[in-house]
Parts: sequence; structure tokens; C-alpha cells
Amino acid sequence: MRDDEAESYASVARSEGGRRNLPRADSGAESGAAAVRRLKPEALRLMEAVVERSNMLSAFERVVKNQGAPGVDGLTVSELKPWLQRHWANVKQDLLTGVYQPELVRKVEIPKPQGGVRILGIPTTVDRLIQQALNQVLQPLFDPDFSESSFGFRPGRNAHQAVKTAQGYVAKGKRWVVDLDLEKFFDRVNHDVLMARVACKVEDKRVLKLIRRYLEAGMMEGGVASMRTEGTPQGGPLSPLLSNILLNDLDRELERRGLSFCRYADDCNIYVGSRQAGERVMQAVTTFLERRLKLKVNVSKSAVARPWERKFLGYSMTWHKKPKLKIAQQSRKRLVEKIRKAMRAARGRSLKQTIERLTPVLRGWIAYFRLTEVKGVLEELDGWIRHKLRTLLWRQWKRVYTRARNLMKAGRDKVQAWKSATNGRGPWWNGGASHMNQAFPKSWFDRMGLVSLLEIHQRFQSVS
Repeated sequence: MRDDEAESYASVARSEGGRRNLPRADSGAESGAAAVRRLKPEALRLMEAVVERSNMLSAFERVVKNQGAPGVDGLTVSELKPWLQRHWANVKQDLLTGVYQPELVRKVEIPKPQGGVRILGIPTTVDRLIQQALNQVLQPLFDPDFSESSFGFRPGRNAHQAVKTAQGYVAKGKRWVVDLDLEKFFDRVNHDVLMARVACKVEDKRVLKLIRRYLEAGMMEGGVASMRTEGTPQGGPLSPLLSNILLNDLDRELERRGLSFCRYADDCNIYVGSRQAGERVMQAVTTFLERRLKLKVNVSKSAVARPWERKFLGYSMTWHKKPKLKIAQQSRKRLVEKIRKAMRAARGRSLKQTIERLTPVLRGWIAYFRLTEVKGVLEELDGWIRHKLRTLLWRQWKRVYTRARNLMKAGRDKVQAWKSATNGRGPWWNGGASHMNQAFPKSWFDRMGLVSLLEIHQRFQSVS
């Protein structure tokens, strides 16, 4: 789920109520909490808080900022404002009277990095708006009771905090990890179990019915609708909060047992002092999840192992007494594959255009992995990327004459340039050979705008 835009819903509210001086919308959960506080305690009805003006303004801003693909009705984010101007009064009335029926969700399959596919359920843009408004009201109700060891999809918490906390446990001597993988978690959530947890804090039956309807909304694929009796589809703004509500039971059970753990959504690592303790915990937690929450542990992907043999949120650690964070091998491979695809698609483009397309990928990747304390991999990746770009140049030149001419332009003398151009070797060999390295050194790529992962990382370190 992403983020972006504003103001549009203000005009919708103006057209509805005729009042032009609307309050400025708070952001996310803050506006939801404010909407709840503005209702009189004796009339604390959550659906009124959901459709309250500033809460809907904030939800609209969020949905437009996130963009996202249209659902089964084809309504895009850019078309949402005029649609709401015509229909919001009816939608609001249906929500307040408890008769609103969500649309089907659109089924989308995306490949997983480790193989297989992840199934997403894309709600319509209108349902994303309503789910976001619901989320903003419900988050302040549930979040204060969530565990300190839960880091995913919560205000003021992030993956970096989870990774640093895990590193701290290992540094204190918890040098075994119980790495839990929940099998198809979002597809297997039991609706009755989840709704029982939601009902502990939500008394408004209209809100409970609406959440149940979102859980049970059918999925459309190729024009064929299939109904759902379990699972909460990934792709809607409400799913992360619902997953935290359900898995809070797991957090409390681990706390009751005095265990050190970090959980980010359905990714949970428990840190213990020995393999035997880890095996006991694995067995106990597996039984708890199956009996209490009706969830299944994926035995093939879960393990009791050393932390440096596993990855957590893309990171791994070294084996030192004070472990250092490092980029997991799988994360490095994923970046390499992404760059390879970009290079294959770039063969008809100029090198400058290719570098411009690579820049946001590289900046985003190193921004996430800025916690790494093992920098050798960044230096290797920088060198490999330059090698790939030199290879791309060699391929684009194609003819011997073009290669010789471009090498001479880059400062090689005529004899050396012709010798290199006629060596008969392949593009990859030439991309890493001395004549290409000397003709197109790192400083040349710097001038072309290629970012260095190592240098960006060093800048992050200098300001942290």
C-alpha cells in the first residue's frame, strides 16, 4: 500500500453540504481518532465517526496519494472525485443504515521472489476509500493494546525497528531463532475467529457487518466470481490492521511465556538461547496457532536455526558476539535480477536513459538497506552494475568500426582501439576488460548520473 494527494474530497463535501470553510484534514489514524472524540460518549457510534467529514477527507487524500489499480468496476483514482460528487450521498446513507454492500474484488496474481504466486484482491476505488476511513477509526481503538514487539503497519513503527530489535536479542545471547512462516496466512484467516476479536472493541453492529462483508466479498477472475469463506485478501487498506488484530493473540501468548520476539505482519521470529529451547517453542507455538487461531505453520519454510543462517525482513546478521546487520543473500539476488531485467529492456535505449531508469530502483533499495554494517556487498554491486553498463555499450556499438571509433573518442589510441575492437570476445568479457574500464571509469559513470550504492550508504551513515 502506497500514499499520495489531497483537496479533491473537499469539493465533494462542499457540494454535499454547501459549507465552504471545511476544516483541514488530519492525517490517517489521527483524523480517525479525532472523529471518534468529537462524538458524544453516550452516542459513540463508530459508523458516524467513519463517515465524519474530516475523516473522509483524510481517507480520500490517502487513496488518491496511493493511486493503485482500478477494481472490477474499472473506476480509476482520477475518476473518483466526480463519481463521489454524484453518488456519495447515497453511499453515505447506505453506510449509516447498515445496508452497504461492497463490490467483488479483482483477483491479481503476482510472482513471489522465492517462486510461486501471491494472490492480491484489489477492491474498487470506492471500497478502498471506505476501508481507509474504517481503518483510520479502528486503528486508534486497537493499536494501544498491541504488543511492543509488533512492528508491522502501525503508526510510528517500521521494519528497521524490528530488525534492530532482533539484532539486540542476538547480541544479548539469544543466538538461536525460531523462524515462523505462516502458510498462506492471508488466504487462511478464519472469519469467525477474527470477527470475535474485532467485536471485543467494536459494538457498532453496522461496522461489524461491514467488515464481515469485506471479508466475504467474492473474487472476480476472468469474468467468473468465486465466493470466500476464509481469508482476508491482500490489497485493501483494512487487511493489515485485521491481521494485527488476529495475531495479537500470538503476541500475547509469546509474552506470557516470557519469549523475546519480533513480529512484522505475518513474519515472526522468536529468539532463544539453545536449539532445544527453540524446538520446544516451535512445537508449542505451532499447536497454539492451529488450535487457537486456526492457522497453519509452513513446516518447509519454518526452522530453528542460527540467526545468520536465516533472513528477517530482507536482512541477516554476522556470527560475531556483537552481530552486524548485513543484506541477506536473497535480497541481493533479487536486486541483481531486477537490474538484469532493466538491462534487457534497455537495449534500444541510450545509456543515459537506462541510468535514469535504474536510479530510483537503486536509491529505493539502498534506502531500505541503509542499516547494513557489511559494506563489501555494496562495493561488489557497484562494480557489477558498471560492468553491466559497459557490456550494454559494447552490444549497442555492434560493428567493429563503431567500437574502434568510440574507444578512440574515449581516449584510447588508434592501435589499441582497433586491437580491442577486433578481439573476437563476447560483450560480457569486453565489458569487464581493461580497455573498457580505462575508457569508461567510475568517474565517467558519475558524470552520467549513475548513483553509487556504497556512497549513498556512507552519506546515510554520516547523518545518522
